[in-house]
Amino acid sequence: MTTSASRQRLVAAATLRVTSRRSASTDAAATTTAAAEATKKVVKYTADVYPNLQRGSQFSQLTAEDISYFESICPVLSIDKGATEDELESFNTDWMRKYRGQTRLVVKPKTIEDVSKILKHCNERKLAVVPQGGNTGLVGGSVPVFDEIVINMSSMNNIRSFDAVSGILTCDAGVILESADSYLREHGYIFPLDLGAKGSCHVGGNVACNAGGLRLLRYGSLHGTVLGVEAVLPDGTILDGLSLLRKNNTGYDLKQLFIGSEGTIGIITAISIICPQKPKAQNVAFFGVESFEKVQQTFVKTKQQLSEILSAFELMDANSQRMVGQVTGKKHPLESKPPFYVLIETSGSNTEHDSEKLNTLLEDLVENGYVSDGTLAESEMQQRDLWAWREGIPEAVGYFGGVYKYDVSIPLSELYVLVDDVRTQMKKSGLLSTPENPENIVVDVVGYGHMGDSNLHLNVAVRAYDKRVEKELEPFVYEWIQKRRGSISAEHGLGVAKSDYVGYSRGETELGIMRSIKRLFDPNGIMNPYKYVKA
Repeated sequence: MTTSASRQRLVAAATLRVTSRRSASTDAAATTTAAAEATKKVVKYTADVYPNLQRGSQFSQLTAEDISYFESICPVLSIDKGATEDELESFNTDWMRKYRGQTRLVVKPKTIEDVSKILKHCNERKLAVVPQGGNTGLVGGSVPVFDEIVINMSSMNNIRSFDAVSGILTCDAGVILESADSYLREHGYIFPLDLGAKGSCHVGGNVACNAGGLRLLRYGSLHGTVLGVEAVLPDGTILDGLSLLRKNNTGYDLKQLFIGSEGTIGIITAISIICPQKPKAQNVAFFGVESFEKVQQTFVKTKQQLSEILSAFELMDANSQRMVGQVTGKKHPLESKPPFYVLIETSGSNTEHDSEKLNTLLEDLVENGYVSDGTLAESEMQQRDLWAWREGIPEAVGYFGGVYKYDVSIPLSELYVLVDDVRTQMKKSGLLSTPENPENIVVDVVGYGHMGDSNLHLNVAVRAYDKRVEKELEPFVYEWIQKRRGSISAEHGLGVAKSDYVGYSRGETELGIMRSIKRLFDPNGIMNPYKYVKA
C-alpha cells in the first residue's frame, strides 16, 4: 500500500471496540474473582509448600502481654482478641492465592513513633515481623511464612508536602500509588512510576521492592528518582533521610540500601521523590509484528526516530492477547493475528512536534515492512483502550486457576527465546494442553514485558499449582538465565519464591556482603525472615 494509504489504514483502525484501560483490568479481575469463588479452595500454607523452611528457634511466641502492649500503641487485629481467620486472610494470603502465612496479629501504626515502639518491642522480645503495604507482590514477600506479626502500613497514608517548582513530593509509605499520581496531576506533575496494580499498591512497598513498571524507559528507576527515605530500623531507631536535594555528596548514600531491600533491614515510613511534569501531548500506537527479529528492528527504529518523547515500548505475544480477549470477551483492536504485538507510547510537550515525529515513524515502519498491521489512538479514551490489552494480561493469565510468574532480565536478542524454550519443555513433559489433551495442567506459556529495558514476564498459566510443573520449570529457567548472565528478578524481587535461587544471578562475594549488611542492621533477624538473601 502507499504511504498515504498506510497512514489512513492505521488511523482508521483507531476506532476501537475494546474495554478501557482500567475497566478491562476491572472486568478481568471481576471474572477472575467470580471464578475463584466458584471453585474456591484452601491455599496451602507456605510452610507446607516449602518444607525446608523451619520456624526460627530464636523467635519468641506471641503472648497476651505483647498484644496488650501493641493495643496501647495502635489499632490491632488479633485472633486472640476475637478476630476470625477470615478477617486475617487478606493479610496472610497474597493476591495470587499462592502464598499463605499463619499470623495471629496485625498491627496498623498511624505514625512513625508507633512503628518505632512496635519494632523496639519486637526486637527486644525477638518477635519476627513482616512489613506489608498493598500486598500486591508476586513472590510471597509481603505475607508471613509462619506466625510473624504483620505490620500493615495502610494507615500511614498522608501527602506531607509537594514543591511545585522542583517537583519533589514527600509522602507517607502507605499512600496508594494511584492516589499519589492523582494528587500530582492536579498540580501538573505525574508520579515517575506506573503499574497495573497502581490502584492497590503503596509507594513505600514500591520503593522497598524497587518496582520498575511501564515507563522506566522514560523516567528511570526508583534508584534515580527517590531522593530520600525515612525508615525505622529493627531496634526502633528512626532514620530521617528525607532529603529534598538532588545533590548530596556527603558520605554513603544510605537510601539506596532500602530501595529494593524488601523490608529486611527496616521499615520505610516515608519517601521523597522527584516527579516529572505531566505531559501535554501523549500518543499511543499498537502494532502487529510478524517475527521477533522485526520486533527488535521496530524497537531500534522507534528509539532513533522518537528519541526524547518515547515513554514506553511494550512487547506482547499472540497467546497473551488471545487470553485477554478470551477472559474479557472483547474484540482485539487489530484484525490480523500476528505472533507479536508492540505498544508504543510517546509523552511530550508539543502536540504538533510529537505527531510529526510519530507519523514519520509510522511511514517508515509500514513502508519497510517492520510492522504488518496497526492502529493509532485518536483520543485519550482510545489510549486507555489500547493500554488495556497490555495491562489486562496478568489478570487474564491467572484466570484459569494459577500462574507461575518469572520476571527476568535477558539480553534483548534472546528475550523471547526463553518463552519458546519453556513451551518446548512443557510439551516434552506432556504437561502442556494440546488439541488432543485440552485438559492438561498447563494451559499455555506466554511472554510479554518491557522491551525498553530488556525485562520479560514469562507466565505459565496452569489449572492448579502442581509440583510436576515446578519440577520442569526450576531450575531450568534459572540455569537458562544464568548461562546468558541475566537476572532471575528484574523488578518483582526475591521474596520466598526466589530466595533459594539468588546464586544464579549474584556471585558469592556479593552475597557475602549482602548477608553482612543484613546482620549489621538486623542482628536478631526479626525483619521479614525466611526470604530475600538469607543471613
